[in-house]
Amino acid sequence: MSEKSPRFSRRSLLAGAAGTAAIAAVSSRLSSPASAAAPMMGTSKPTHNRFKLGDFEITTLYDGAVKIPKVHPIFGKNQKIEDVKAHLVENHLPPDKMAISFTPVIVNTGKELVMFDSGYGEERRDKGAGKTTAALAAAGYKPDQIDVVIITHCHPDHVSGLMENGKAVYPNARYVSGDVEYNFWSKKDHLESSDKNMVRRATAVHNNLVPLAEKATFIKTGGDVVPGITSVESSGHTPGHLCYHIESAGKRFLIFGDVTNHYVASLEKPDWHCAFDMDADKAVESRKKILDMVATDKIPCAGYHMPFPAVGHVAKKGSGYVWIPATYQFDL
Repeated sequence: MSEKSPRFSRRSLLAGAAGTAAIAAVSSRLSSPASAAAPMMGTSKPTHNRFKLGDFEITTLYDGAVKIPKVHPIFGKNQKIEDVKAHLVENHLPPDKMAISFTPVIVNTGKELVMFDSGYGEERRDKGAGKTTAALAAAGYKPDQIDVVIITHCHPDHVSGLMENGKAVYPNARYVSGDVEYNFWSKKDHLESSDKNMVRRATAVHNNLVPLAEKATFIKTGGDVVPGITSVESSGHTPGHLCYHIESAGKRFLIFGDVTNHYVASLEKPDWHCAFDMDADKAVESRKKILDMVATDKIPCAGYHMPFPAVGHVAKKGSGYVWIPATYQFDL
């Protein structure tokens, strides 16, 4: 007489598991004293992420995120809405809403503490952003330790954290901006523009960066801020947007700011226009140039709006690219 192996289906396994769990729950209630359930704690995010790059130390800071009630036409404004939604769904993202996060970067060269961009500050604190100074403290730094603040470009989410209550948040720092960028945004004419977005952006610059101009240096493309930190031309998103190349002990890193504003709806689709880009065609050109460079040369990088901790690699994928978040590369 032959023995037959029992046959199990996924349904029978789940049913058996559910029955076992129910019996265990009843037994627990009968044999254990009553206890209150643990309270809901609410969502949370890491405040910072730190790693070594050659002789430098790099820390990314979580400034927070704001929720956006739509995706198109903010992203893919030159595409059909159905195609944008389909691409998001394919990548397990909601097709009709999104969250955009903000990530300033600290580079400790061993001689100077250099900060890239300032976060939103008090302007968006009630909306979920403006957490940079809290993240800075959690990372073990104080605002008065910052030696240099570099602005990749002058949009509000990058400059609004420079001043608070009429005072410089980083009182001992010197400031660095591209000359083309600052010369554009510091024009008072923009404050009287009929474009509300232009007025909001120019106001942020005049309230936060212009008061610090006496302590600022305005550099050109290819200029060195400190040894090992060099600006890279990447205009389009704004007239003078700059990326920054970091190099220490033969190790390279790129801070690409807002060359691409979303890891799926922009980085994977570099030809898609973005409403945040002031010159859409030039932004596409710069996006492709920078992404191709970091992908070809395998340069690790940080993007201001990449998913926190916003550090990873870029790889070519068809006519676009793909974001590969860093895991343990910097730990070895």
